[in-house]
Amino acid sequence: MKIVAINGSHKGEHGNTNIMVNAFLKGAKIAGVKTVNIFLKEKEIEHCRACKVCWFKNPGKCIIKDDMAEIISLMDDADIVILATPIYFDNISSMLNVFMDRLMVKASPYWGNDSQGECRHLTTHKFPKIIMMSNCGYPERAHFQVISHWIQRVARNINTELLAEIYASEGAILNSKLDSVLSYLDTLQIAGTEVATNMSLTEETKKLLEQKFIPDEIYIREAKKFVDNMLKDNIS
Repeated sequence: MKIVAINGSHKGEHGNTNIMVNAFLKGAKIAGVKTVNIFLKEKEIEHCRACKVCWFKNPGKCIIKDDMAEIISLMDDADIVILATPIYFDNISSMLNVFMDRLMVKASPYWGNDSQGECRHLTTHKFPKIIMMSNCGYPERAHFQVISHWIQRVARNINTELLAEIYASEGAILNSKLDSVLSYLDTLQIAGTEVATNMSLTEETKKLLEQKFIPDEIYIREAKKFVDNMLKDNIS
């Protein structure tokens, strides 16, 4: 088995998103799975030009010569792809969005009806199963509603299975040494092992991954204190 993580954080390997991805992949490695962690920040990926050369003139081949072809080649033999991103304005990062647009090269210009009778572009290959992973700076989990709806639509449109959605609110403290955060990362590692072994998460693991690190009122208070200190340091 092979798991490829597509990390859309603008902070790359130094971001809180990567803390989550690393913990999950560590668990997958324990189960003997090959893992690849790709940081879009380190790649040259241009915007899709919507020229449709990949559909009508040179099927399956993009006219743009950048790092996208390399990433697609790493995904071609993957069993699972993790799409990882922090929340920006209630949605995925701009880098991950550009990456997703460029997957147009894998779609067919022909339409077909899915199992629910809705039209979608036919895919020219079998896409790996998907895991959505994200964190946000706010304390409420409601901020993941948009990407949750989006990833469910994506999985349907590319005719693949969405194995899990893993979201962490209060993401600003993912790099702390709080016992609750360390416990969460241990659970993420267990999640990686479970998916690598059974292609699913247990209900117990799902519930543990939905728990808060600290009470909302404490998190909000500490966030304000952090901003106050940052502004004070920059002004003085």
